[in-house]
Amino acid sequence: MRVVIQRVSEASVTIDNELTSSILCGLLVLAGFETDDSTEDIDWMSKKVTQLRIFNDPNGVMNLSVKDMGGEILAVSQFTLHAKTKKGNRPSYINAAVPDISIPLYNLFVETLAVNLGKTVQTGVFGAHMIVRLTNDGPVTIIIDSKNKDL
Repeated sequence: MRVVIQRVSEASVTIDNELTSSILCGLLVLAGFETDDSTEDIDWMSKKVTQLRIFNDPNGVMNLSVKDMGGEILAVSQFTLHAKTKKGNRPSYINAAVPDISIPLYNLFVETLAVNLGKTVQTGVFGAHMIVRLTNDGPVTIIIDSKNKDL
């Protein structure tokens, strides 16, 4: 499982010119799943995302998590995070999980995030063509991979 986390002052998803979901201060989490991802990956990643200390405390030090500061999360499924670009110029998505696998993983990830955050997590629509808008605060962008925890 791989995520790109962006600290945002606002973020939203629009589908077919209709606002589907939006948040104010918090995290936009783009999430991609692989065939061999498991509930252990989901649990580990959900805790990591909600406990990651990337928000400023009163002294201006990144010392607070999204949970600590009462922020929101917008989670969007994005299979392109598993693009392989080594050969040629057309990315291969061979490592990305097919929908039969990734949809249940995405839904479980959103549910687990909500439990760890203590509030509802906003989402995109799996498989839809989405317009994702965000105002990156910082900018702060973090990439985390459950199979490569050194990233």
